Amino acid sequence: MEAHLTPEQLRELFLFADLDPEQLDWIAGCGDVVEIPAGANVVTEGELARCFYVLLSGTVSMSRMIGGETVETTRTDHRGSYFGAVQFYLEDESTREYPASVRAITDSVVLALPAKEFAKRFAQWFPMAVHLLEGMLLGMRRGNQQLAERERLLALGKLSAGLTHELNNPAAAAIRATDALRDKVAHMRNKLAMIADGRIAGPALRKLVMAQDEFVKKVRHAPTLSPLEASDREDELGDWFDEHGIEGGWDLAPVFVAGGLGVEDMEAVSAACENGMVEGPIRWLAYTVESESLMREIIDATTRISDLVGAAKQYSQLDRAPFRYVDVHEGLDATLMMFGRKLGEDGGVKMVKDYDRSLPPIPAYPAELNQVWTNIIDNAIDAMGGEGTLTVRTARVDDRVLVEIGDSGPGIPADIRRRIFEPFFTTKGVGKGTGLGLDVSYRVIVSRHHGDVQVESEPGDTRFRVFLPLTEAEL
Repeated sequence: MEAHLTPEQLRELFLFADLDPEQLDWIAGCGDVVEIPAGANVVTEGELARCFYVLLSGTVSMSRMIGGETVETTRTDHRGSYFGAVQFYLEDESTREYPASVRAITDSVVLALPAKEFAKRFAQWFPMAVHLLEGMLLGMRRGNQQLAERERLLALGKLSAGLTHELNNPAAAAIRATDALRDKVAHMRNKLAMIADGRIAGPALRKLVMAQDEFVKKVRHAPTLSPLEASDREDELGDWFDEHGIEGGWDLAPVFVAGGLGVEDMEAVSAACENGMVEGPIRWLAYTVESESLMREIIDATTRISDLVGAAKQYSQLDRAPFRYVDVHEGLDATLMMFGRKLGEDGGVKMVKDYDRSLPPIPAYPAELNQVWTNIIDNAIDAMGGEGTLTVRTARVDDRVLVEIGDSGPGIPADIRRRIFEPFFTTKGVGKGTGLGLDVSYRVIVSRHHGDVQVESEPGDTRFRVFLPLTEAEL
């Protein structure tokens, strides 16, 4: 076969049918006719886009890497079909690589035009067309960016609702505990005045104050009791209070038991009250125990609030550099905390972490990675219907970090699994999903971080496997 096509042969192709003789001469002189054997790649996704190809004969298939699998997107034997550097007319970073792979299914023949030189000629021949195409593509990109941003905002809104719920619970608990504490302190002052009116001698009062200190220490380290253990100890204390003529002992007993106190502690108080007036000191100490328990509740609640705010800060990365070396576990933990109401003891989904803490920091855009974790975890929780086991595992695989997020849901059918990374594809009902979450995740991992995403699924075991490089990609 000839190394070049003649202008007459070129005019038979619909792409070149309306070119003038001078333009056809340029195409004929610069376009090489190349024979491709069956099974060989004409272009490979991700490689430098050097040529614009036109199919002259044979059958070729176009495919993309999606989720670690090669997915065929189209197949054609139509003479004149084009592929390769199809956006050659744009001077844009995103057009410097082939967007897809093209393989010869049968022995094929193609016309190869150098993309860079063709772009210059094309701009001279069709300046208005170039401007229109540029505008159209830029408009599409902006539209996709806006839709992707909407997806991010939807995910953020969903997490914000969860965060508001999570913050409200400890805040309300702290308010209740503070209000109750004010009342207990007032009663404690009143009882202290009654104790110190002279009816209890100085040495006995000092013993009671020492007992108060000991009670406080015990409350701070009170063990967690089973309902049966707590009930047995409350019965013992209730009987002791009855034996010593203390009214309402059954109300006092739970207070002391919750604080880790028992009959032996009450005996010590009784021994300190030499005149036998034990009820006043017991009630005073009960207020002390309740006050300490309430302060511990306030500390727990405010610590929870602080942890949630810290997690939100870590999740958003608002005060961090957009690209830096990060511990991948920090982002995972922050994201999981944002899902707190759906996970753990209060949620129906059991959380299992299997972290390799020896992993080194990796170069990443942490805020974007957190978006990926959010999309995958949210989908996993939805797939399980709010009940099941979510497993997050990290490990080192060769020169990459693996983050594996698994769920015990019903699994993803094979026909759907091949499409889950396609934009706008969703299995959720109308108004419940945009179909962009996993598309955004794929682009963040593959395009931004030069990593890979793979999916393995069978009923009861679905795993999203994200691979991230340990070192920065060479430009």
